[in-house]
Amino acid sequence: NYLNNVMARIEANLAGADEALMLNDQGCVAECTADNIFVIKRGEIFTPPITAGALRGITRSVVFEIAAELGIKISEADISRHDVFIADECLLSGTAAEVIPVIRADGRVIGMGKPGPISLRMIARFREITRESGTSIYS
Repeated sequence: NYLNNVMARIEANLAGADEALMLNDQGCVAECTADNIFVIKRGEIFTPPITAGALRGITRSVVFEIAAELGIKISEADISRHDVFIADECLLSGTAAEVIPVIRADGRVIGMGKPGPISLRMIARFREITRESGTSIYS
């Protein structure tokens, strides 16, 4: 049931945001309304575990593969809103969004307020993969 996600997205849009953090019953970040979230701290990527309520997304799996390929440590961990606010970098992944950086959350600047080096590497590699192995919709 995605009604909560739809309502949260509407509320976020009314507040001038593009996305919203979805929290689980324990108050930890589970996901966003249509995307998985990845927090980068000290060169390591963290994302909520499926058990926290994160969607087991295809693009999420690709992010894990890219991180391994690039030699970037990635792990599942409970993430608080505070963890998002103090992150060095933050990424979202989803079928529609693909892999995109987050530079602001709840009015707070994340990291330096621009996509960081790990985010840029992850995004670039994702785009390479989709160009190399994706199915063209234009003939």
